[in-house]
Amino acid sequence: MVSARDRLATSCGVATEFFDLGGTLRVVPETTVTHTLAALGVQADSEDEFDAALERRREEHWERVLPPLWVVREQDTNGPWVHHPEGRPPLIWVELEAGGRRYDLPCEPVETHRIDDHRLTESRILLPPDLPLGWHRLWIQQDEGERFDNALVVAPRRLPGAPRGWGLAVQLYSVRSHRSWGFGDLEDLADVGVWAADEMGADFVLVNPLHAAALVTPMENSPYLPSTRRFGHPLYIRPEKIEEYAYLSADDTARVTHIAAELRVHNETGDLIDRDAVWTGKKEALERIFDVRRSPSRQVAFADFLAEEGEDLQAYGRWCVLAEKYGPSWDQWPAKAADETVDPRRVEFYTWLQWIFDEQLEHVQRELLRAGMKIGVIQDLAIGVHPFGADTWAMGDLLTQGFRVGAPPDMFSPAGQDWTQPPWNPLTLAEAEYRPFRDIVRFVMRHAGGLRIDHVIGMFRLWWIPPGAPATAGTYVRYDHQALIDILCLEAFRAGVTLIGEDLGTVEPWARDVLSDRGILGTTVLLFEREGDTVHDPNGWRTECLASVTVHDLPPTAQYLAGSHIRLWNELGLLDRPVDEALASHGREVGTWVRVLREEGLLAEDQEPSPTQITAAMHRLMSRAPSRLLCLSLVDGVGELRTQNQPGTDTEYPNWCVPLTDAEGQPVLIEDLPKSSLLRTLVRSLSR
Repeated sequence: MVSARDRLATSCGVATEFFDLGGTLRVVPETTVTHTLAALGVQADSEDEFDAALERRREEHWERVLPPLWVVREQDTNGPWVHHPEGRPPLIWVELEAGGRRYDLPCEPVETHRIDDHRLTESRILLPPDLPLGWHRLWIQQDEGERFDNALVVAPRRLPGAPRGWGLAVQLYSVRSHRSWGFGDLEDLADVGVWAADEMGADFVLVNPLHAAALVTPMENSPYLPSTRRFGHPLYIRPEKIEEYAYLSADDTARVTHIAAELRVHNETGDLIDRDAVWTGKKEALERIFDVRRSPSRQVAFADFLAEEGEDLQAYGRWCVLAEKYGPSWDQWPAKAADETVDPRRVEFYTWLQWIFDEQLEHVQRELLRAGMKIGVIQDLAIGVHPFGADTWAMGDLLTQGFRVGAPPDMFSPAGQDWTQPPWNPLTLAEAEYRPFRDIVRFVMRHAGGLRIDHVIGMFRLWWIPPGAPATAGTYVRYDHQALIDILCLEAFRAGVTLIGEDLGTVEPWARDVLSDRGILGTTVLLFEREGDTVHDPNGWRTECLASVTVHDLPPTAQYLAGSHIRLWNELGLLDRPVDEALASHGREVGTWVRVLREEGLLAEDQEPSPTQITAAMHRLMSRAPSRLLCLSLVDGVGELRTQNQPGTDTEYPNWCVPLTDAEGQPVLIEDLPKSSLLRTLVRSLSR
């Protein structure tokens, strides 16, 4: 018999048990369930309280006239429920986003319920099948004259088919040129993208998340732990490309030139990326450019941008000013910091940075398409944000403070994963009509041809870890995946963007079916397609996916083949067995790849292959997949031997700070790429 606690938890979308990656059923600790329910506003500790809470949920449902939001796909007629007095259906109409109304929508009664001394009917509203795509409002008027409304979103049934092609995956901060300020920027992205399109026929460049970190030092290095996903990172701005740069005074020009020259010295070395030094220099340069008087037309364009981004941008600018004064984590600010009067000119500076970022990213996408790319920039949407950054400060109870998002234990992370980000609260997000989520994806997609959604399964369920608990003591909390995914598809359709879901790890098979049904591509990684001494035939991979040999959280292929990542894991204390045993096991693993590649005719039988030959053969094997998009990591193209990110570490390894270097550890700049024979060999390996 199912307990009242389990019935209550299920009604709230909180898992009491789950199947792990190996298919074993795991029971969630009772304390985890109780704490998670409390975070969702349900306080209950005993069976009687669980029963009472479940009954309260039923009553609250009936007391509500409409759900806060309803999402349908085009031509669907199954509208939201409405509660009205028995026998007295309301007047129902739709206000269309583009103007106009559709009147007299019918509704069909489903069931009746008594509350106190009156009876309510739950009816299903029937929508016209020809409602246009968009964000509409549904209105009802009861016979007493009361009006109620909610958001009605109509999404496309399916996104247009993604093009077929290949592209580069780059960690932009690491990809520098002679003109970089010690840090890869948007102008570098345009340069590498135009060259890859023109010289090698690339169709896209997939970049790391470009979300903004807190603009104070010490700066957060991880692009997957931003302060906000709503806006971009000014660190990627190239100051000389700002129009007002040309009108600096002679003294200011000399100072900016000096700053740039000092930072450019680091482009020529294999030194780690120093975000603090780069931002300190760029910030001074940008402040000087900001003070240049803008032309009337430029001022109009800036004002239009401010109006378009609205209060969200103003709140972000205000947060930046406070962070400048008190530090990057608002939990350490004085109690009344939020009520302080801040310098409006300083707020304007931070909002101006977003306008410049937006301008330069728009230029990148335009240039990549002009060079012949089918997609252009593929942006990356991180799963969450810093627990005490700009978004958590501005969004309040939309994010569940104290809880952290992560992943349950699996074969790659026996202790589970704790990503520290607070999860969306599914209840308050729904009450906000999902507009905060919509505004984030709109901004990220506005100058992109594609969007990769990190941990896309988080739109179905997220692993919540209670305060003070280890990652192993978490549980899954479900979301309204139809609302989230269909809103994402609507915004992608409007922006002309191809969607790619990172659907690796513990994934329920039906979730992949939902994504595929919407036209969202999945992700396949060759290194994950080996089981024991067999490799899954790429000819059997999914067509609707982006395929690659490796990804940013795995070793570059050269490092993997050399086994140096095993020695690194040993140095970092990440191995669960003796290093000699791990190296021997890894040697057998590489032997499996060599054997399979020989059997497939991709390596010669009569000679010992070099790491370069194995790398090229692995890419040729991957290219046999029917996958629409093939992705080549730029680190593989230059023979990089250092990983960009080592999961399971924080300060123990310089995550997200490794510049692009070759097998000898020498820096590789964008100007060097045309001379890379390895890169051209791997590109040829991707030929269909």
